[in-house]
Amino acid sequence: MSFLDWLVLGGTLLFIVGYGTWRTRRAGNSLDGYLLGGRQARWWGVGLSIMATQASAVTFLSLPGQAYADGMRFIQFYFGLPLAMVLIAVVAVPIYSRLGVYTAYEFLQNRFDRRTRTLAASLFLVQRGFSNGLSLYAPALVLSAILGWNTTLTVCLLGAVMITYTVSGGTRAVTVTQQGQMAVIFTGMVVAGYLLVHYLPAGVGFTDALHVAGRMGKLNLVDFNFDWENRYNFWTGMTGGLFLALSYFGTDQSQVQRYLSGQSVTQSRLGLLLNGLVKVPMQFGILLIGVLLFVFYLFQPAPMSFNRPVYEQVRLSSAAAPEMARLEKEYAQVQQAQQEAATALVAARHAQDAPTQAQAEQRLQTTQAAAAGLRTDWKALVQRTAPTADAKDTDYVFLSFVLRYLPQGVVGLLLAVVLSAALGSASSGLNSLGSTTVIDLYRPFTRRPLALCTDKHLVRVSRGATVGWGLLGIGFALFAARMENLIQAVNILGSLFYGTILGIFAVAFFQKHVHGRAVFWAAVMTQVATLLAFWLTDIAYLWYNVLGCFLVMGLAEVLERASPPGS
Repeated sequence: MSFLDWLVLGGTLLFIVGYGTWRTRRAGNSLDGYLLGGRQARWWGVGLSIMATQASAVTFLSLPGQAYADGMRFIQFYFGLPLAMVLIAVVAVPIYSRLGVYTAYEFLQNRFDRRTRTLAASLFLVQRGFSNGLSLYAPALVLSAILGWNTTLTVCLLGAVMITYTVSGGTRAVTVTQQGQMAVIFTGMVVAGYLLVHYLPAGVGFTDALHVAGRMGKLNLVDFNFDWENRYNFWTGMTGGLFLALSYFGTDQSQVQRYLSGQSVTQSRLGLLLNGLVKVPMQFGILLIGVLLFVFYLFQPAPMSFNRPVYEQVRLSSAAAPEMARLEKEYAQVQQAQQEAATALVAARHAQDAPTQAQAEQRLQTTQAAAAGLRTDWKALVQRTAPTADAKDTDYVFLSFVLRYLPQGVVGLLLAVVLSAALGSASSGLNSLGSTTVIDLYRPFTRRPLALCTDKHLVRVSRGATVGWGLLGIGFALFAARMENLIQAVNILGSLFYGTILGIFAVAFFQKHVHGRAVFWAAVMTQVATLLAFWLTDIAYLWYNVLGCFLVMGLAEVLERASPPGS
């Protein structure tokens, strides 16, 4: 990176974190002030904080790679989100506000008992604690690739920065810094999209790129075919995606804490609705960047692997040299044929020559299949040469383009986008982990005399818990490289727990006659069943959110009816 890139990157991050820390330097020792920012957030601040919490660095590194490989169909994952925002705003927000809770799980003790509250809080802590590790690994991936740093060292450095400013200012520090982070994110992604189109060959415009992408099956926005094993179609998005969003935004403390900090019910509701309006277009834009990357690399030479460290490791192996040379030669020939076919397809479109256009499309499909076959051979070579190395490269697609093609200064801006998203999402998660630990586990179970459980003491415990969860997240991040595409890994991890948690809250809201004992054991059985289904079946992970929720509700009903009166 150039000096200008370092200046842009360092200046942007220092300003955001420094400004947020300065603005919240008087957070003090009030529990309400530290955990909920004194409940002073306006609707736009609530909305930006909600978006920043969800939009981790994984989104900006992994999602373009997902679209590059698989097209736009991942957008269906978000189809249920706007409806979820409306339902949460109508049902959950007034209840949480009326009770004046610090966490969503306090409500469960009021409705059921302490055991059920503890179970739901524990499931959240396990899931969010591990997810925070993934949020740390993604930006560590960036800095490791750029600077050649050891990944472990990079994860630890980023984790230390995140822990420091989250512990110092609590929720208000997180919220204030997230507003600057979202401004950087929106600016950076607009710049990246513009430059992608600008760098297309002369005579190839934005509409041409979309036409080529459509011909190659990358604009697969909606799929109405129902399939239990298909992760991304209309039905999984509107059912599994809806239930995942209901659980994530309605019961996950990392999100609930964002709108509990609102000035009023109306401010919290408006913040949720802002997220519902903006989130889907935002994700659409990020996926579209991935599709444009696919078209860009039809006209420009694409590396056999975007994962450069693994590529260099295999290239330097003398045992792999002959096959490596063969693959690279054949891949270069395929790339040349691919470029010629793509150029012919655009020219035929401009000439409105349908037969020639069909022939060019067929040639392009053939070269794409040949390139995919060579990349499969490459992955097999990686496994033979470096069995412990990871041959996946979709998480490196966007990063590779940024480093290779973008001008000085813009590289620093795009890296600031990734790191801003990382800090925004991970700090929210870390903040909520500390809050849940002190409110739902420490305070109800401590034997410390009530007179000594002052706000000052509880804030100190929350800060200690935040540090502890931050260290756990750093540890989990070191194993994240072994997982599949990161954006999917995050959502799979959430889906394993969210269905059960949502089911507990659904019983609390809608099955008023069900008591704590029934819902507790229903949740335990459902969580076991969900994990078994994940290990033993091929059901698409989004369905776990639906099945888990309804299974808790059904089992709770059965257990309640089977219980002796008064139990």
